[in-house]
Parts: sequence; C-alpha cells; structure tokens
Amino acid sequence: MEHRAVATGPGPSTSSTTACVEGRASASGPGRPRNLLDLPPELLVEIFCFLPGVSLPSLAASCKKFHQILNTDTIWRRRCRLEYGVSENQRRLEMVGIACRDLYIKLLHPYRNILGLWQPDIGPYGGLLNVVVDGLFIIGWMYLPPHDPRVNDAMRCKPLFRIHLCDKNKAEVECMYGHKGSHKGDIQIVKKDEFSTKCNQTDFHRMAGGRQEEFRTWLAEEWGRTLEDIFHEHMQELILMKFIYTSQYDNCLTYRRIYLPPSAPEDLLPPGLFKGTYGSHGLEIVMLSFHGTHIKVTKITGDPNVPAGQLTLHIDVTRPILFPDVEHLRSFDKLSQIVLEVHQQVQCDQQNQEHWHDNTQHNPSSLQPTCNGVQEPEDQETKAAGMSTMLETGESEGATAGGSPAPSVPGQPFVLPVGVMARNEVYPRTCRACFYGTGLIAGHGFTSPERTPGLFVLFDEQCFGFIWLDLKSFSLYSRIEDSLRSAQAPFREAFELMLKSMQSWTS
Repeated sequence: MEHRAVATGPGPSTSSTTACVEGRASASGPGRPRNLLDLPPELLVEIFCFLPGVSLPSLAASCKKFHQILNTDTIWRRRCRLEYGVSENQRRLEMVGIACRDLYIKLLHPYRNILGLWQPDIGPYGGLLNVVVDGLFIIGWMYLPPHDPRVNDAMRCKPLFRIHLCDKNKAEVECMYGHKGSHKGDIQIVKKDEFSTKCNQTDFHRMAGGRQEEFRTWLAEEWGRTLEDIFHEHMQELILMKFIYTSQYDNCLTYRRIYLPPSAPEDLLPPGLFKGTYGSHGLEIVMLSFHGTHIKVTKITGDPNVPAGQLTLHIDVTRPILFPDVEHLRSFDKLSQIVLEVHQQVQCDQQNQEHWHDNTQHNPSSLQPTCNGVQEPEDQETKAAGMSTMLETGESEGATAGGSPAPSVPGQPFVLPVGVMARNEVYPRTCRACFYGTGLIAGHGFTSPERTPGLFVLFDEQCFGFIWLDLKSFSLYSRIEDSLRSAQAPFREAFELMLKSMQSWTS
C-alpha cells in the first residue's frame, strides 16, 4: 500500500539539541561529566524521554552511543503517550509485534497533520470528520446527525478510513466505506490544513442489487426510513438528489481543517457544535460562535438552498426582545410586529452609522445622528456585558422590543405561535432570553440569497431555537455532546480566518 505524507518543517538539529544538553552537563564542577557521552546510559534514557519525539531521529544519527540508547522502547513509549495519548500496554504491543519506536516514526509522526476536525468537500452538503488516534490505529470518523426530526438524539458515527502498521511495520491505509469490510485506500497530505483520501478498490462499495439496493440502504442509514414512508414529493426529490450527488464522492474526497470556536466567560452560552432542524432538508450540523456583541451560526453541513459554510443565523445580543405576555407569542401577527419593529430600527441604525462615518471623515468632532435626533455612538460592548450579568442574576426592568437592555427572565414561558411549522414538537416550554436576529434563505442552487428577520430563542446552554418569520417555520437546535479531539484553534485569528474560508469554499 502506497502512502504519501508531507512532513512539516524539520525538527531541532542534532547539533542544537546535543549542544543544549551538553551545555547543561558541562556547566559542572571538577570530577563531573563534561558532556552527554560521559553520562551513564540509564541517565541518558531519562534525559531523552523529556525531548520531543521530532528531535530524536536526528539525535540518534549523531553518534553510535545515542543510536543504541534511542532504540530503548521506554523513550518512545513515553513520547507516544504524551504527544498522542497512546496508552497501549507493553504486552499487547509485543503480541502484535510493534515497537513504540516504529509506531511513532512510521505512523503517528508522518500522519500527525491529519489529526483533528475536518469538513469534506462534498459540494453544498459538507460534513464533519474527526481524525483521532485510537489505540494502534489512526481512524477517520464521520459524524452524522440523528434521524430527522429527533434532534435530541445522539450523533451517529461511522469510520471512513483507518491507518495502521502492517506486518512489515509499514503504514497501511484502509478504506472503510461500503458493506464488504476494509480494503485498500490511499491518503495524500496536500498541505497542513488539507488532505485527500482515495479508495483503490471501489468494487467493495457496490452491492449485488445495483444502484437500487445501494439507494435503499443509504436511505435507511441516512433517514432511518424507506422511500415509501416519505409522502412529500419535494422531500423525495431532495433525498434522491443528495444520494446521486454524494455517491459521486465515494472513491475520492478532499478535506479542509476546521476548528471549534473559542469561548469566553461572558458568553451567554458555551459556543460549539449543534444539530438543528431544516424542514425538508432534515437535520444539519451548525457551529455557534461569539463575535463581540454578535452570535454567528455557521453551517457545517448544508443543502442545495443554503450550502455548508454559509452563515445561517446572525444574532445581535444587544437587541433583546421581551414579550409582555405569552399571548404575544401565541399570535404570529403580534410576534411579527414586535420583531419587525426591531428590524426597522436596526436598518435605521445602520444607515445612521454610515452617515455618521461619512460625517466624521469630514468633521471628526461630529456626533452620531439617529432617527430621534443626535447622540454619541453607543458602547455596544458595555451593553452586551450588562446583558450577560442580567441573565445570570435574572433581573429585568420591563418589556422591551430591542430598545432597552432587558432580556427575558430565566424561566419565562415559551410557546410557538399558531401557524408556525415545526419539525419537532418536543421543544422546551420555558426560555432564558429572546433576541433579534436574521436567517439566511435562498433559492435552489443558492440563488438570490437574502437575510430575513427572525427571533432567536435561548432555552438553555444545551438548546436554542429560531423562528423564521418569512417562512413561518421554527428550527430547534440541540448541542452535540461528543468529545472531539485535536479540534481547538491555536489562536483566535486562526478561527476567524477559517470562518471566512468556509464561506468561500461553497460560495
């Protein structure tokens, strides 16, 4: 099995690594060792155990003594455990005939750049892949939402590929797609944040009953039902379209790295991944992240109308909406009137902000004009901080429609307005807060995309919803509880750059 891996930059050179430790050893008094070569082997083993594994091969090449000592499996066992979480006991490794040194050098280190969270390039549909070290294997797990509309159920996982050391201690890639067991595959690491997989035996993906059997099997896995159970003709068309489109990628896929969103103490709820209802498109995976006074909800999986990578929801946490009574929620017209008033105010504020910006370029001392007169720009960060405090304490000053910072009191009754469609009737009957936001809608093929007003409903830290006014529909989102490893962004800017890149992948 061929495999190609592109290593990143070289590790510390032999001379620099040796000189560093020699410097510490030689800075000693008379009668003590003057360099590393004078130290006893058992002490060198302890020293080398603390060095990063990437520097050990070059250190082994520096002299015969280091080469012999670095054949000690204790050193490599510790590096495998500390750097990759491998905790296999020595007896099992001996049974399968694998040395920790080979495990590190031939498997873990060459493929370290594919560990983490990835989005497959499957047109508008996207996906979620987590590549992890699992025992003596590296496995790529595809995460799938539960069957529609059971948004609170656990995620489903299936392996797409695995990499392991074969009998000759050579890394071997196996494709896990299909129903005939593992078979030969290939992985090419294009660059640090992108790699591709290829199946070399696609006949393992085919079924004896042909495409019809493959479709029925896929439908049962994807939707948990048969085509006869789906009476809506438009939904049948969407399902068939997805099968035809995604089946083109069963032999070759490209993946791009994504990160989990960073968190902050002032966030109204922990950011992360959620699964949500999207009408006839079924359940989709989204990512909720905070950006100052705004919440962004980005699609990880998508559909032909709004593809993966697009900003499905945009929430302004400085625009809380508190309904006077539950009857204002039951009535769609009353709810729409309140939300649309905020929407008009937002548009007005945006226009005023543009005018103020133009004026300050000519007269820096000018104040910000508003619909009701002239005032200085408001400190939105301070407003959002006060919002978070009131949510924690449950304090409120009265009913608002986006004007004053008074979120709904935790435990406020919630009910869907009459006439609003929902895929899942099992939703919380109390909420912590409601905010103004916009949702992205578009025609088939992502034509004529438009941001339309709606109501963001924060139920609790595990669940939120959104009422789409133009569609008269309700989407319910539930947090994905799975522990996804190697998925944190190295710094905030890397996450922001990833979000921008995701939109360009499917635009």
